[in-house]
Amino acid sequence: MVSVHFLIMNAKFVQCCMFISICLLCLLDGSFCEDQQYEDCNKPVYCGKQNVQFPFYIQEAKSCGSPGFELSCEKNDSLILEVSDDKYQVKEIFYSNNSLRVSNLLSSDGDLCSLPKIKNLELPSGGQFQLHSTLNLILSSDCDFESGQNFSSYRVGCDLKKNDTDWVLVMRTNDTNIDYAYGACKSVILAPVDDHSGDDNDYLKLLRYGFILKWSNATNCSDCEASGGNCVPDGEPVNNSRNCNPLVPGACIFVLLGVSCILWRHKKLKHRSLDKNTSSDIEYGTYFGVHVFSYKELEEATHNFDPSKAIGEGGFGTVYYVKRCYENSYRRVEQFMNEIHILTLLRHRNLVLLYGSTSHQSGDLLLVYEYISNGTLADHIHGDKSNSEPLTWPVRMNIAIETARALSYLHRCDIIHRDVKTNNILLDNNFCVKVADFGLSRLFPTDVTHVSTAPQGTPGYVDPDYHQCYQLTGKSDVYSFGVVLVELISSLPAVDINRQRNNINLANLAIDKIQRCALHELIDPDLGQETTTARMTTSVAALAYRCLQLDKDSRPSMDEVLECLEQIQDIELPKNAASPLHEGEDRKLINSPVAVTDKWLSTSTTLSTSK
Repeated sequence: MVSVHFLIMNAKFVQCCMFISICLLCLLDGSFCEDQQYEDCNKPVYCGKQNVQFPFYIQEAKSCGSPGFELSCEKNDSLILEVSDDKYQVKEIFYSNNSLRVSNLLSSDGDLCSLPKIKNLELPSGGQFQLHSTLNLILSSDCDFESGQNFSSYRVGCDLKKNDTDWVLVMRTNDTNIDYAYGACKSVILAPVDDHSGDDNDYLKLLRYGFILKWSNATNCSDCEASGGNCVPDGEPVNNSRNCNPLVPGACIFVLLGVSCILWRHKKLKHRSLDKNTSSDIEYGTYFGVHVFSYKELEEATHNFDPSKAIGEGGFGTVYYVKRCYENSYRRVEQFMNEIHILTLLRHRNLVLLYGSTSHQSGDLLLVYEYISNGTLADHIHGDKSNSEPLTWPVRMNIAIETARALSYLHRCDIIHRDVKTNNILLDNNFCVKVADFGLSRLFPTDVTHVSTAPQGTPGYVDPDYHQCYQLTGKSDVYSFGVVLVELISSLPAVDINRQRNNINLANLAIDKIQRCALHELIDPDLGQETTTARMTTSVAALAYRCLQLDKDSRPSMDEVLECLEQIQDIELPKNAASPLHEGEDRKLINSPVAVTDKWLSTSTTLSTSK
């Protein structure tokens, strides 16, 4: 009976869409006669060698184009498109695929002194054009460099010797010197270019070649144009022989309305399917196998979710003694389901334990965890508890190892955490680690090298390779854990806007200090100056450096990181200070990590090691 009712509802819905479409068709004029005001639209319009036709128009023929597609033809036969008060020279228009190649007029002119005046491209939201560029350049101007840092090879302008605003620095977004430009230049903009100019290293040529903009084809004029007619803004065809099909505009409306109806219906069914699955699975525990708490039980336990009882924020909700979803939206439900699914697959002493959840039908999505009473690692190393309860180095070393064990276990289970940070490392009263918050985690297929997904995570911890290439791997967790290691040895937060611009991210600060052999400026002096602690913190710094490589392939795996940490602890600490290995786990020592004693002259972030 349910399926029959579903089909009937679909049939009624389609009939409704068809009825509305027919009504719209009836409102259209059945005869499309030639109008005198459109006579000029039959005549070809050229600016230089470029043909201008619908949807574009020249200022003098507004009735022949579509709103927002106005062009101007300058005296030198340059075709100009104005976007957000900036002028762009139209190089080519490709009517076959609704795109055009343009370049900023300031870069197209012969006057190179105009380059510093170029501004960021700002395309209005919901406007006619979308950027379809394949490459971006960074243009920096009004720079004040320190002695010996003039970056002359990057300069493009009319007078490259002056230290003023007559030139710009042009760099790719992945250039190793980009941070210096950010710190030394007052104006930094992003310039889109296309990589088909023939010479990727000639930046001026790239700028002048321009980039691609695309427009949406909201009006289908193919039938009209095939019969010799021209389209005009209201969709009416203009044709001397008057043989354009008068039903084309109506057919377009019918198709668009039909597609809209289908998409709306599909979206509704998708939400209904999710609601049905989550309600049945969570209500009866048949899929996830976790205990179901009533909403009333948890409401009483949290004093009606009193904000003063909240103890933190998770990936998708506020944490009391339970995690409460921010809102019952489709994306939040997905993360809610994902966290339950991940945690029911895992059993490890250093992972937080899931006790149960509420039913989706209760109106709120709630997860119930074991309560870890001693706060987060962030609280203890640079938060509220850092002064009253400072962590000694042996305790920090144990925390690093136990966190590495948890992440190594996750990776062996083909799971990537994706939000490794000190706020997600919980500590019990014995300072044992419980890694938490799996709302962003991903199950990683065993037969692929990476998963393509939009970058998510916490600023300061997100793998730059993942952020740039949208490819998630286990090495993304390794990078984040490298930041955690630096926090452990420095007692500094991952992000601090009060630091110098280039060092706002702790990862950048650590790489700079390690490369300059300035570990004394990085390692927290309160950890102790004795030889054993100094050697261990130096070794951990070297390991963190390996984890923070920009090239993910140069980073170690989590298994290698764990082995290295255990080796550092076993060699340096007395036996009674080291954490015991879990029963059944194999121990395999690797070669000692490189001590950070020699200054690394290379500006590359690739660490050379000797066996």
